[in-house]
Amino acid sequence: MKKLFYLPMAVLGVLFFTQFMSCEREPVYIGDLLIIPIDTMPIDTTTIHPCDPDTVYFERDVLPILISNCTMSGCHDVASHEEGVILVDYAYTRNTGGVKLNNPSDSKLYKVLSESGDELMPPPPASSLTAAQKALILKWIQQGAQNLSCDECNTDNVTFAGIIGPLVQTKCAGCHGNNNPGGGVKLLSYNEIKTTADDGRFWGSVNHQASYQAMPPNGTKLPDCDLEQILIWINAGAPNN
Repeated sequence: MKKLFYLPMAVLGVLFFTQFMSCEREPVYIGDLLIIPIDTMPIDTTTIHPCDPDTVYFERDVLPILISNCTMSGCHDVASHEEGVILVDYAYTRNTGGVKLNNPSDSKLYKVLSESGDELMPPPPASSLTAAQKALILKWIQQGAQNLSCDECNTDNVTFAGIIGPLVQTKCAGCHGNNNPGGGVKLLSYNEIKTTADDGRFWGSVNHQASYQAMPPNGTKLPDCDLEQILIWINAGAPNN
């Protein structure tokens, strides 16, 4: 397994002409060492700001798509790291996803979504990402592939059509779509989602309660806002509104 080292700028200076003279400062292997330039290391962006409708937020918008469609066992989770690509969080995605800030559409993370044959991701029989999901990932890269956060959470008007349906489509349908749905559970239509809400499986799984299969299955819960919206909708009787 390759070792990961963060080296100070003094040591990285020896790579000046081979690495830092390029306008795209990407990680580079030197033997078995993965050298990560300082300006591509994960940056602590814990300062929370109001959500901008034109900004793509990694944890809110991009990560759920990756978790639902790319991080299953044998694919791009930490244990499997297929082709060295791990997509379970911002740091791994930024440093192993082949993100190219100077040519976003040529980023591996984006290109494989529209490839053919063995290069297509997610691989068949899994469903391809929607055009909207692909566009969101590209826009995130075009905006600098940043790890931004915002603090907006709508809990006043939680409807199935406006919030719950799109949430499930984005964050669950990758595993629970038409093609070989996880656990034999499909979550595409209102009736399918309503059934799991009524029998307790939906909330038990997303809240990682004992005796339920935790979803997402990689150990990370959905964001607190998503959980709050789901609980509000279920407590209201899981209406088709």
